[in-house]
Amino acid sequence: MAEALITKSDGRDAEGWLCRAFETAQKQGARLWELRAASSLARLWRNQGKRTDARDLLAPIYRCFTEGFDTPDLKESAALLAELA
Repeated sequence: MAEALITKSDGRDAEGWLCRAFETAQKQGARLWELRAASSLARLWRNQGKRTDARDLLAPIYRCFTEGFDTPDLKESAALLAELA
């Protein structure tokens, strides 16, 4: 869904929805959903040239995980962080 927003709407609209998803996941303590929203938002920001902001958003959330590093979500986040480094 987030990827469709990014490709089919303007950046501000997608950014607003992704920020709202991220904040909701944070409030609910839903770490995996927080990671997913942060990853999507970080990709959007990377594409907008905001690489530092993208890394600063995603890195602390990724570091909260202590297991599951072979799951698709964490693999994708790790790859994105490596790209943003």
